[in-house]
Amino acid sequence: SCSLSGQPPDDPVVSTTGYLFERSLIVKYLEANGKCPVTGVPLKVEDLIPLKINKTVKPRPSVATSIPSLLQIFQNEWDAVMLETYTQRQQLETVRQELAHALYQHDAACRVIARLIKERDSARTALATAQAQLAAHGDTSRTHPMEVDETITEEIKQKMTDLSKGLSAARKKRVPPAELPQSTDLAKYQVLGSYPLHQATDPGIICLDIHPTKQNLFLTGGADKVVNLFDRGTDKKVASFSGHTKKVTGVQFHPTLPFVVSSSADKTARIWSTEDFNNVSVIKAHKDVVVGVSLHASGDYFATASLDASWAFHSLHTGKTLASVPLSDASAGITCLDFHPDGLLLGTGATNSIVRIWDVKSQANIVNFEGHKGRITDITFSQNGYYMASSSEDGLVNLWDLRKKQKKFQSYQFDGPVVSLDFDDSGVYLAIAVSNELHLFTAKTLEPIEKLTGHTSLITDVKWAQNASFVASTSLDRTLKVFGSQ
Repeated sequence: SCSLSGQPPDDPVVSTTGYLFERSLIVKYLEANGKCPVTGVPLKVEDLIPLKINKTVKPRPSVATSIPSLLQIFQNEWDAVMLETYTQRQQLETVRQELAHALYQHDAACRVIARLIKERDSARTALATAQAQLAAHGDTSRTHPMEVDETITEEIKQKMTDLSKGLSAARKKRVPPAELPQSTDLAKYQVLGSYPLHQATDPGIICLDIHPTKQNLFLTGGADKVVNLFDRGTDKKVASFSGHTKKVTGVQFHPTLPFVVSSSADKTARIWSTEDFNNVSVIKAHKDVVVGVSLHASGDYFATASLDASWAFHSLHTGKTLASVPLSDASAGITCLDFHPDGLLLGTGATNSIVRIWDVKSQANIVNFEGHKGRITDITFSQNGYYMASSSEDGLVNLWDLRKKQKKFQSYQFDGPVVSLDFDDSGVYLAIAVSNELHLFTAKTLEPIEKLTGHTSLITDVKWAQNASFVASTSLDRTLKVFGSQ
């Protein structure tokens, strides 16, 4: 055996000192040391004498010397092959799913593109028709450009301040009316009427308002670009206001004067007369979809908001824009708005999940409310002026105490997206539209009272009648539904 390794050498050599070595081992040793590793006598590689011997056969490993051990080796190999096959099948299935998903997305994209092209062509045709009609007959309405026509004068500011003081003093004395139904009465509400008011070719009612004093009058705006005035008492459509070129996004009655206002995805707001049913003014104060309108407590002004990240303040009587206020974050389009009952504050919700409160007189953003994770879908103030409710696409409803800035005191999480909400005029109840269901809650505690069903598609808007005598909702199923006690 080798004097270095103690193993039988494959390539044996013998030194002049008489010792046997493995050639590869002794050569490396001599190159490093230059002497015999056993005797210490100087030794060179040239002094090594190769030996001719029969090659040794290494014994078979002990694990392969019996049938059971061979079977174990084969079993291990089989397991490894099966594991690799299983892994490859998993990878194949994953690739198949990714391919199917990609094909589905491609098909959906093609469908969306086709629909958008069709809508674009329809819009171009409608625009050409409207332009031809205007050229032939002229446009009798007052149309105003995006520039601000006038300003909010000191006289207007003083008028708003005086009004706010009077309303604030009066609201402190308010108590819920005796005829306000109890929560047990609301739990018995059922469908009193269902009214398909808009065209079936462009199905869907987008927005709703109930006249503050004439509770049988309803105002609806639809995907068919039309604003309808409906009398539930006679079960008849009183008037249809046509002029918007895209879906109507917001409508509101004037409480005492024969006017209604509307907003649309065509970037305009319009003032309509309910006496001669004509378009009084067209407001062009925005560069993108106008998402809604809100009437000031004085009844002399109204506000609009847009996805172009701005809100504007207008005169109802002249149709002129008195202020246009952009957000500091131009990418955060405004999605909803509502005036505080006192008229000095305006609330807006945006795509970046932030609710902002504005001082109308100075147009300054005085406080922000953060607590949502999705796009804000609606905000509403209670009539006592103390509370604000906000909702978002992630299904969250937050209640805020305005007396304590940024104080969120109640929250409720729904499984589906919350589209609209509304306090009744006493501030005791809150109606919340979630998917195709209408939920009634106590306002301060957010305790569920009842879930009202009947719509077959997404509910788009909800409004309480005076003293919560009934609640109404609109939906993409093209119906206005009224819920109340028989």
